Amino acid sequence: MTQDEMKKAVALAAIEYVKDVPIIGVGTGSTANFFIDALADMKHLFDGAVASSVASAERLKSHGIPVYDLNAVDSVPVYVDGADEANAELALIKGGGGALTREKIIAAVAEKFICIADKSKLVPILGGFPLPIEVLPMARSHVGRAMVKLEGDPVYREDFVTDNGNIILDVYNLNITNPERLEQEINNITGVVTNGLFAQRPADVLLLGSEQGVETIIA
Repeated sequence: MTQDEMKKAVALAAIEYVKDVPIIGVGTGSTANFFIDALADMKHLFDGAVASSVASAERLKSHGIPVYDLNAVDSVPVYVDGADEANAELALIKGGGGALTREKIIAAVAEKFICIADKSKLVPILGGFPLPIEVLPMARSHVGRAMVKLEGDPVYREDFVTDNGNIILDVYNLNITNPERLEQEINNITGVVTNGLFAQRPADVLLLGSEQGVETIIA
């Protein structure tokens, strides 16, 4: 089974979690795109979606699925999104696509967060994937210096602007043994909008694709 086939399998498995749900939170990235495409076949069964990025909103609309502003809905029963890394406690690193802030907002609102990923994303310790941090442009150097003090190697993501008009620093060589504490510590740095650690609000369910099929891991 190829990586794309694993992604499609977990996307289809996630459909079981959104049946009879009026509003569906939808993430960003290649795995989330498979989920969006799967929603097209059942769009008559729900009212619409809340999207974590402009790109996902456009893909949803291309299938004729209504997209609502988060402020316009009463609740988000289920949020489905991928991850760049996940550990056994379902803490995640997200933000490889640059949508981490909106993803984190929808995850915070959602009653249940379903993470969909292929088996390569499950790791014993987070940090092999560089940690994205969304930063106000004028604070780039300040935040970079702060990350060096935390023993990370920050790299400015060239030619990229988030949907919020900010920049991304990708921080390499972090050995994240306490994700929740590091998430809070980085968010306390002046100029940081948020970082890609989803530990204070981890996933509730991880659907992991492998050659053997889809494994369900519950926090």
